[in-house]
Amino acid sequence: MRKGALSTACAVAGIIALAGCGSSSSGGGSGSGGSGSGGSNGGNSAAATGASTASGGGGSTAASGGAIDGKGAKVGFILPDRQSSNRWISSDPEALKARCKADNLNCDIQNANNSAQQMTTIATTMMNNGVKVLGLVNLDSASAAQIEKTAKSKGIYTIDYDRLTLGGSASLYVSFDNTKVGELQGKTLTQCSQVKGKSAVKYVDLNGAPTDNNATLFKQGYDSVLKKQKGWTKLADQSVPDWDNQKAGIIFTSMLQKNPNMNAVMVANDGMAGSVITALQKQGLAGKVAVSGQDATVEGLQRIMDGTQCFTIYKPSKLEAFPAVDAAAQLANGQAPKTTQKTKDTQTGRMVPSILATPIAITKANVARPINDGYTPKSTTCKGSYAAKCTAAGVK
Repeated sequence: MRKGALSTACAVAGIIALAGCGSSSSGGGSGSGGSGSGGSNGGNSAAATGASTASGGGGSTAASGGAIDGKGAKVGFILPDRQSSNRWISSDPEALKARCKADNLNCDIQNANNSAQQMTTIATTMMNNGVKVLGLVNLDSASAAQIEKTAKSKGIYTIDYDRLTLGGSASLYVSFDNTKVGELQGKTLTQCSQVKGKSAVKYVDLNGAPTDNNATLFKQGYDSVLKKQKGWTKLADQSVPDWDNQKAGIIFTSMLQKNPNMNAVMVANDGMAGSVITALQKQGLAGKVAVSGQDATVEGLQRIMDGTQCFTIYKPSKLEAFPAVDAAAQLANGQAPKTTQKTKDTQTGRMVPSILATPIAITKANVARPINDGYTPKSTTCKGSYAAKCTAAGVK
């Protein structure tokens, strides 16, 4: 281990299980609250204390709008794929890049192209090139935990970005509150015009990848809401490997054949919602069945304007990217990031210091918001027949 990295790590070890300090175990951490989504809010005072005693002081965070001088430190971010969501192609890389520039960091941002092996190769190269902090959006917890273990042995800090790595050893978890994402999906689904006020509703669940902890949390959230709805009956429930849209279409087509009288589909994201709606269209049911979504994609917003998709969940990339980059700048310079919550690693019981943002439901009433915010590109969302629909919806 590099001596400089070790001394830096130990300087802030009082509030986070930082790389290369103390035991190599990824466990530890105590306290209550949180079940994988970020329960306790008790991290504030500890974070503040740690920041005040760490070398260099605390510094501003994205929440306060102030950039942080990362002093040119090398930082790596590895995104998961280019198929599950457009966010990994444009919105998140752009937000990460912008904040890296503002924070004076030398950032290497790459995509693993849905390959855990490629993610490991990229991470190894980044570590060999001298990154002080490595941010990961894991493809599965096992492979990411091994990357974090290697980083820890080299005195390199790791950040779980968007997805918590179960069994990992990341210093920090930066994401949206993913159980709340699911709860918001469930609550908004019950308000869709196709089902609102009905005394009996039959629905199916089409969940995300079983290897993605976020998909587990989304499901916990919407199940907790929908199971309490009087008169709501679940007809089928299945996860989709790799968030694969084609597989989602095949699975849902089978569900629809067995349950042609369903009223709603609790589908985890916009990509799979597109496959669901295509299957419904073939049966003349598009717009007659309530369909959920997530990620505020171009296609998702267009379907909301068309009336075939009820809603999506908007998670502005800046609300994750900015605090993640700010934290990387602080960690790289011996400072302790301020955290707001702790998230329980359900595999080890470790309470991981976390920064969790709040999601936003997007329906026809506020469909313009992600476009006006610059998250979903107007140039691609509002072209052709959607130009007039965007104008009517309030797109500027």
